[in-house]
Amino acid sequence: MNSRTMDWYVLLRFFHIVSFATWFGTVFASLFLLKTLEPKLTDSTGNPEEYAKILRSYIKRETKVADAAFKLTIASGLLMALLTQTWSIPLFVKIALVILQFALTMGYIVKAIQPLTYPCSPSDYKRWYNLFAISLSMFALVLSVSFFLL
Repeated sequence: MNSRTMDWYVLLRFFHIVSFATWFGTVFASLFLLKTLEPKLTDSTGNPEEYAKILRSYIKRETKVADAAFKLTIASGLLMALLTQTWSIPLFVKIALVILQFALTMGYIVKAIQPLTYPCSPSDYKRWYNLFAISLSMFALVLSVSFFLL
């Protein structure tokens, strides 16, 4: 790799790490917000509709940030692979894991999260925590495979 290519690679790696951290951070921010809103969204006294509106507004904004970070993570990773010509089995394993994470997360959102209405029971609200269990487990798997197995 020549010096100019190395400069681009370092810059792409920086964007890759920052965008992955942003994507990961949006997941944690959502988890904390949902934990904070849980008493308001599972109790029929008070005004759960107002808190549901806050949640929907937040999720709409969070999705924009998470989607942009996800796309930047993918794009920078693919550009790094193109730049270094390291199309290999480990790279395809990482790509497959990210696709799996996306499919599992989106599938669970459509199946279990979108049908929720508020106020809901605490047991129904736990669907949110299942979503984060899926997402964070996949983050852990992707990072473990990337740093320790490949």
